[in-house]
Parts: sequence; structure tokens; C-alpha cells
Amino acid sequence: MDKLKRVLSGRDAEEPSGLAEVIDATSLGWGTRVKGFIACFAIGCLCSILGSCLLWIPKKGLVLFAVFYTLGNIASIGSTMFLMGPVKQLKRMFEPTRLIATIVMLLCLILTLCSAFWWRKAGLALLFCILQFFAMAWYSISFIPYARDAVKKCVSVCLS
Repeated sequence: MDKLKRVLSGRDAEEPSGLAEVIDATSLGWGTRVKGFIACFAIGCLCSILGSCLLWIPKKGLVLFAVFYTLGNIASIGSTMFLMGPVKQLKRMFEPTRLIATIVMLLCLILTLCSAFWWRKAGLALLFCILQFFAMAWYSISFIPYARDAVKKCVSVCLS
């Protein structure tokens, strides 16, 4: 009966391949995608807030802040993969219009963790967290049409 429906609807009369069956079985419905996005984004916000609270702990607070803030940003980026899918997300991240923003953002994420764990430089970790914030903001507004131009114009007006 399924074969007849495919023929009548204009789809290919061949049986679906094993790969097509796997893709259909592993793809998420829209409701599940939205729930995954909300859950992952909430975890990212929670990690960032927790990192901000841990900032005030003596000695290790700055390192904990850097780690939790970075994990929060990674979870927030990961949350959008639920909406578009991982392959499309990666393709859009590395489009020419946002390539530099993506590279700077990923570099800041990595350097924040390196300064917290390997170099053990709290000041450097804080600097990379600040740079990470600006890089994430610039990366995020790259998905809004003409937002970068508006920010550039606003900054140029404020500075002149």
C-alpha cells in the first residue's frame, strides 16, 4: 500500500534505501527540537549564571567563572543545533559573512579554557571571558540581517 501511495503521489516507486530509513528514524520532530533547544539553552544560561556567582569565591573563583561561563556559551551554541541540525549549523557558522566571527569566538572559548587549566592565569582567563562575550555577541548578531551595520553605525556615532 505504501508503494502505491508513493507512485500516486509522484514519489519514486523504489523502496527506500537503508540510509533513508535511518535518517527518517533518527530525525527529530519539531516539538522535540524546540524542547531540546529550550533545555540546552536553559542549561547554558544556568552555567553562565552559576559561573558569575562563583566569581566571588576566593582563589579559585575566577577559574571557576571562566570554566562555567565557557561551558554556558558552548551549551548555548549547541542549543541552536537542535533547531537547524548540526550540519546546517556548522555550514552557516563557516559562511564567508561570519567566518571571522566564528573563528574569533571559537578561539576565545579555547583560550579561556587554556588560561584556566594549563596556564593558570586568572587575569588572562578574565580577559578571554570578556573577549568571549564580545565575540559571541558579534557572532550572534551576524544571524540578524543588517544588525552588524546598525551596530557599526551606532558605535561610530558614539565615538565621533
